[in-house]
Amino acid sequence: MTKKPTRPVGKRVRKHTRRGSSSALAPAAFTSIDVDIRAAVAVVTLNRPDIHNAFDEVLIGELTAALQRLDRDQSVRAVVLTGAGKSFCAGADLNWMKKMASFSRPQNLADAKALAKMLLTLNQLSKPTIARVHGAVFGGGVGLVACCDIAVGELNAIFALSEARLGLIPATIAPYVIEAIGARAARRYFLSGERFTAAEAFRLGLLHDLAPLPELDGMINEILGALVTAGPAAQAECKALIRAVAQRRADASMIADTARRIARVRASPEAKEGVAAFLGKRKASWVPRGE
Repeated sequence: MTKKPTRPVGKRVRKHTRRGSSSALAPAAFTSIDVDIRAAVAVVTLNRPDIHNAFDEVLIGELTAALQRLDRDQSVRAVVLTGAGKSFCAGADLNWMKKMASFSRPQNLADAKALAKMLLTLNQLSKPTIARVHGAVFGGGVGLVACCDIAVGELNAIFALSEARLGLIPATIAPYVIEAIGARAARRYFLSGERFTAAEAFRLGLLHDLAPLPELDGMINEILGALVTAGPAAQAECKALIRAVAQRRADASMIADTARRIARVRASPEAKEGVAAFLGKRKASWVPRGE
């Protein structure tokens, strides 16, 4: 039996945050992923360790459904994405890809759209997301990392955008990977398919932090501890703001949009509570006791 990674939830968060209900995401509901909700943190584990968590249509559907449910669950403050066994995710299941080659064009397009929907759902999740990265991270696995808000990797993780070596292209993951590493780096790694190290992934901006594997969960716990001190509605608004502003020129339309956003958020109940808590030298209502 493959040993699962230690569940990353900081001690302070576990002690003081309300426990979320996982009844709607019971283990029996899924065959390719596991979802564990505790202390306001959902750990989503890709669970096909025998093939390095390579994904097929089942995993794609399950991960999409789980993320959609977690986004609606107000007890969940953050989502950690990880993989069971030796690897985070080795990309697409080759047997699934071989089967897709015999699909009709409409079938192939529908299948590709399902993959694109999974990535978009992760990328646009309203809650903070953390990728816990270890082992092999190939193809679509790199896309999953790029879709997460924060990515922490173990020092020995290995990455590759290897699609071109199979006569394929990294199409559905391209918007997120290029945003993470830039077009210049994408030109090299999309075209060569060569492997690169965790240190290189960190240099390129795909990973935010590096740690030895035994220290990986501790680092994630520290990040989770910081995340729960911020207002959940403000975090969702921040994510929407980034999508609206990134790689756009600061023209009159953008400036007006940012002004409308802050005017609206300033009048929200969460903002009023946050400002009152700051002025009153107390913790805001959403901050777990002890933080």
